[in-house]
Amino acid sequence: MKVLLINGSPHKEGCTYTALREIADTLENEQIETEIIHVGTEPVSGCIGCGVCAKTKSGKCALNNGPVNEIIEKAWEADGFIIGSPVHFASASGLVTALLDRVFYAGKPAFAYKPGAAIVSARRAGTSAALDQLNKYFTISNMPVVSAQYWNMVHGSRPEDVKQDLEGMCTMRTLARNMAWLLKSIEAGKAAGINLPEAEPKVRTNFIR
Repeated sequence: MKVLLINGSPHKEGCTYTALREIADTLENEQIETEIIHVGTEPVSGCIGCGVCAKTKSGKCALNNGPVNEIIEKAWEADGFIIGSPVHFASASGLVTALLDRVFYAGKPAFAYKPGAAIVSARRAGTSAALDQLNKYFTISNMPVVSAQYWNMVHGSRPEDVKQDLEGMCTMRTLARNMAWLLKSIEAGKAAGINLPEAEPKVRTNFIR
């Protein structure tokens, strides 16, 4: 089993990474393989609504910038996902927002029925609003959302500060153990012959007809 962790911070080994590293270490102690992908600092454009991915059903974004298609490709092989972002103006970073809009629009089937969780890092405030934003990618994609005993957040201006956020780091470890438990439960369910839910055909309605 493998969990893909996405570092949506421009800082490769900053506060967000510190939280993700704590999660990854705990998952590995639970015999779960991990991979952390840093989205980098190069510009990632948002979805332009071209519709090419929907028309071709390629599972790839037609725009070739940023690690969008790389993440979609890796998502097919992953069993769970954790998305980390710094808090910018009480929201996830613009970089990770642009990235996820395209990843989930073009590659949504690669994520369905696989557990997901979001974690955020902030100096002080805006964390719960950013978490709410990120969790919506999971709840529109048929994904179980993994939680902990507190909201999945850490605080600090530097990695050293985050390590001193004892409650936050405990939350990261609890989240990791909950993810491992759910992944193992899903695996046990499959072995027992429990299949994925039957998908009902979509019904789309418009407010204006």
